[in-house]
Amino acid sequence: MKVSQTLLILSCLLGVRGGMLHKDVHVVGCSDTRGEDVYTLDGEEMWYADFVKKEGVEPQPPFIDHMTYQEGAYEQAVANQGICRQNLKVAQQAYKNPPLKLDEPHSTVYTKDVVEIGKENHLICHVTGFYPAPVQVYWTRNNQNVTGGISLNTPFPNSDGTFNQFSILTFTPELGDIYSCSVEHRALSQSLTRVWEVEQNQPGIGPSVFCGLGLTVGLLGVAIGTFFLIKGNECN
Repeated sequence: MKVSQTLLILSCLLGVRGGMLHKDVHVVGCSDTRGEDVYTLDGEEMWYADFVKKEGVEPQPPFIDHMTYQEGAYEQAVANQGICRQNLKVAQQAYKNPPLKLDEPHSTVYTKDVVEIGKENHLICHVTGFYPAPVQVYWTRNNQNVTGGISLNTPFPNSDGTFNQFSILTFTPELGDIYSCSVEHRALSQSLTRVWEVEQNQPGIGPSVFCGLGLTVGLLGVAIGTFFLIKGNECN
């Protein structure tokens, strides 16, 4: 039995503008095989390091006031991974064979905008409450696998130690089309599938969800917290 562990480091910056409280979170995570470095604002992903393509990614939608992170952010993320893995080695020595705990994911499917037949939209599959990360997400249209126009963000921790992820499918709705989002995770004995059928004028979450992303955050105070999430992953 091989024990794998994960270390997460969170840095939270709180600011107030116009009487509204905003939260800027920086997550650095690592395991024996994976690494994560992501910045979020009010729960929305603003920047993350793609360690496969070796570059920083800004997944912000084009209709918001785009925020850009300083040059050298990816190089700093690589350095953070070195520190994280060194701390992970210390944690692995301190915690011998920690018990394995699996949390099953939950998912919901909805559109970004109100559905208009023949007009491009985005179908969102939100998966949350799972441990460990990540999940695998698969889409179908009329029982046929969909492989193009799909994005999947990096896992983001919830306050209870579980994770959440979003998979977004760019699509053009046509009446009668049936889409499905299937989630696979080691805590599930079978795929978790949610079905969504195209109907005229179905409500979506709308662009208002993203309106706060363009606001300038006034940093009035800094609270930095570090915590360890150490759970065993049994590998056969």
